[in-house]
Amino acid sequence: MKIAFISAEWHSELVQIAVNACLQALVSAGYSEGQLDRFTVPGSLEIPLLAQKCTQSGRYEGVLAFGLVVDGGIYRHDFVGQAVIDGLMRVQLDSGVPVLSCVMTPHHFHEHDIHHAFFQAHLFEKGQETAKALLGFLKASAQISAS
Repeated sequence: MKIAFISAEWHSELVQIAVNACLQALVSAGYSEGQLDRFTVPGSLEIPLLAQKCTQSGRYEGVLAFGLVVDGGIYRHDFVGQAVIDGLMRVQLDSGVPVLSCVMTPHHFHEHDIHHAFFQAHLFEKGQETAKALLGFLKASAQISAS
């Protein structure tokens, strides 16, 4: 089975750090590049619908979501972040396929070098943690299936 990676294009230079860290961790755990499908969507609000399509396809044993929702002053980023998480949880519970979020909603994110440096390191770590969480879930799920 495959794993789907869905990433938002907003702040893609930072989001891709988390995606790449997660990919590396899963390849280190034994997945091949051919088992890891990458998709992009315009923004984080579009992630849950594509996650639903992935789970409905029956091709994926897990779906991983990546995005960075920041307070841009136009709308409330906390509203967007909550809508994305609620949507991902609904897809996960409706499908029975794990849908994990690495959609970050930083508080007081600013477009300057200090924040970019901090978030580069933070998103790398979060990407690795997302892979670890998926692997842990799949292991626990396999234990239940085997008993």
